[in-house]
Amino acid sequence: MIRIGYFSYLCAMLILITVIAYFSLLAALGKMTSARATNETFFRADRKSPWPVVAFGMIGASISGVSFVSVPGMVVAQDMTYIQTCLGFILGYFAVAFILMPVYYRMNLTTIYGYLDRRLGRRSYKTGAAFFLLSDLTGAAVKFYVACAILQRFVADEYGVPFTATVAALMLAIWLYTRKGGIKTLVWTDSLQTLCMLGALVLIIASVAGRLGMDATQAVKAVAESGYARIFETGDWMSPQNFWKQFVSGAFIVIVMTGLNQNMMQKNLTCKTLREAQKDVCSYGFAFVPVNLLFLSLGVLLVMLAQKEGCALPSDPDELLPMFAATGRIGTATAVLFVIGVVAASASTVDSSLTALTTSYCVDIKGRPGDERLRRRTHIGIAALFVIFILAFRMLNSTSVIDAVYILCSYTYGPLLGLFAFGLLTKRKTDDRIVPYIATVSPLLCLALDYITSHYTSYKFGYELLMLNGLITFCGLMIRKGENVKK
Repeated sequence: MIRIGYFSYLCAMLILITVIAYFSLLAALGKMTSARATNETFFRADRKSPWPVVAFGMIGASISGVSFVSVPGMVVAQDMTYIQTCLGFILGYFAVAFILMPVYYRMNLTTIYGYLDRRLGRRSYKTGAAFFLLSDLTGAAVKFYVACAILQRFVADEYGVPFTATVAALMLAIWLYTRKGGIKTLVWTDSLQTLCMLGALVLIIASVAGRLGMDATQAVKAVAESGYARIFETGDWMSPQNFWKQFVSGAFIVIVMTGLNQNMMQKNLTCKTLREAQKDVCSYGFAFVPVNLLFLSLGVLLVMLAQKEGCALPSDPDELLPMFAATGRIGTATAVLFVIGVVAASASTVDSSLTALTTSYCVDIKGRPGDERLRRRTHIGIAALFVIFILAFRMLNSTSVIDAVYILCSYTYGPLLGLFAFGLLTKRKTDDRIVPYIATVSPLLCLALDYITSHYTSYKFGYELLMLNGLITFCGLMIRKGENVKK
């Protein structure tokens, strides 16, 4: 990774003060929203959340700090073809709003995996919840790793603070403002974090355009006329960037990572009515195209700035924006904005995960939704697990961070896709006793198939691995016939 080098002790102090002030504001919001909080407040916000606030906060929670680091650098190798996946997101959010949300609201669920209990059986229910716990803990740790690594580079290294202490301090800050109010607090803190993230992104773009001597109109024209403005890839079916592969995968990524993910659905289930929840989901679903266009446009402008200054592009695309921020080429103020943007987006993701994992463990695994002592202990335990997972990922990571997240979800969320698809699309029963084995074998088969295909053919699986994983699980559930049941 690029070392900080150019940053003075004073600059690191400015970033540190800003981060402390930011988390202090989140803590104040947490205190305001957690008065007289109960487990019902922690888990469901008493079903009184205003949907526009939920929708705005979900933008930051869904994007995460990964986008700040990975998406701008995507233009170097893929141009703007990532927008094809974002267009697929819109279709996925409509499916979540009008297929899954009515089921969840009709059953009045605290966690969405309660559907599996009623439809398929107890073991299916526990299996679904267990895969969520593994998937979300892993995926959120990957995303939060970005914020920890950035803060380590820009601040902690300057003071000689070890990475372990950085991770622990950030996790403690998040635990403090989520420990009482839970999801009720997050509905409001996520809105603040989304505002900070988007504000930082716009100001960074303005700063880079200014360095290029461009106003807003000139910057838009320069990006559109650049060689990186290509969005659609329709010619090569073998390419991972092929439109249909990206579009369909984008839809399924949303269905699985949002619609079948307690982390993402928990806030949506706090809206007063189904109609409000549907407006919430559809509203923020449309936001991902313009927001990611801004991230990709920033990447194009950074490439132009590198060319203007005769600076070589980093070998790792994830280093494009951090390289400019860490070396001071886009100004101290912009570097501070970059760090705050990453921290805000990452915290918005991890605080949701911490709350959702606590909810799922207490409700799904232990079956004790009213036990406040268990909830407090679980909240602390999962926060500690996050620290362990982040440290482990630091040792193991060797790929683009955003691809790592989606690759992980392809293996761990695939069984969830198969379980819910079987329940929603058929009226059949399956042998509940064999469901845990089917859900375990399916990702292993996908891993083997991916290895064989990549070594003996020219085809390389992309995000479509998620759909294959779900299909294998679905077929496994169909093997054992049972009586027809009402859906």
